[in-house]
Amino acid sequence: MQMLELSHAPLSEASYSAVEFEPETGEVVMLDQRLLPTRVVYNRYKKPDEVAVAIRDLVVRGAPAIGISAAYALVLQAWIEKGDQRAFLLANGVAARILGAARPTAVNLGWAIARMSKQAASVAGFSPPERFEAMLREAEAIHREDVQACKAMGRLGAEHVPQDATIVTHCNAGALATGGYGTALGVIRAATEAGKKIKVLADETRPYLQGARLTAWELYQDNIDVEVITDNMAAYFFQKGEIDFCVVGSDRIAANGDVANKIGTYNLAVLAKEHHVPFTVAAPFSTVDLSTPNGAMIPIEQRPRDEVAKIGTTVLVADGIGCRHPAFDVTPARLVTAIYTERGMIQPCKGETPAMLRPQ
Repeated sequence: MQMLELSHAPLSEASYSAVEFEPETGEVVMLDQRLLPTRVVYNRYKKPDEVAVAIRDLVVRGAPAIGISAAYALVLQAWIEKGDQRAFLLANGVAARILGAARPTAVNLGWAIARMSKQAASVAGFSPPERFEAMLREAEAIHREDVQACKAMGRLGAEHVPQDATIVTHCNAGALATGGYGTALGVIRAATEAGKKIKVLADETRPYLQGARLTAWELYQDNIDVEVITDNMAAYFFQKGEIDFCVVGSDRIAANGDVANKIGTYNLAVLAKEHHVPFTVAAPFSTVDLSTPNGAMIPIEQRPRDEVAKIGTTVLVADGIGCRHPAFDVTPARLVTAIYTERGMIQPCKGETPAMLRPQ
């Protein structure tokens, strides 16, 4: 296993990180999640367009981690660009557009780019070293704030987890999908830290198997009881009365409380409703998109055919047969029992909307 080697303590506050920045060499450091769980490998990137490719190719995934990666990519641009104010802003704008096109559904990506671009505009007149330091401080602030947000929503969600609960989750919304600690897995971690005895059923999450490869790996590192189930087994366990609580993450939450998350999430929400099990979502407020009125307006990324047709080099679908792969689906607000954020909790099923969580 390759160790995470940095000149400073990881901002994730953990022994592994989805993404970090190495200021001594000007590199974005990413844990290659495509190789987990069999190999732990950290890739290093020196150019913003390399980070964009890594985001697109799922080296890093999860909306908060994608946003942090883009923020650090714009720090790279400040490291590279030594020209005058105009050249710096032009280069930052080009990098921002390339990064913004990498994963269109994750709203944190655009949010982080906008925040970093605002910082770039405010420091463009500084000397190149001062610009770099200011951009790095802003990106690190985004990273630290995300970790603290995950811990806050984790504590909030944990209050609603029953003792001796079996929890089902989908995809990966853990430390690997965030700056650290996790959103949905943050709720699970916080419940465990509060002394609650819990068990987790991790949906495998076809076709990319984030649940089997990543969620199970993370929980195993923390000695949390976890079993992997295939996506089509969840209904069986709901019917048997074995599931007490459902918590997932999100890539975008619309103004009305509709939730976009990894494809297959809607399935769980429908099952949870039928079996009277709370269906909850944990996400930082940066995932909320108040400019998008409802889930029908959320762009859904369409991924390549081969991600369905193959697993590694194993062909599952014969050449010439089409495959469809929408990467996300939308769960209507009426099916969402609660959304936990660092600003508090809302209950979309009761008509509450994310706008209620705005700072007073």
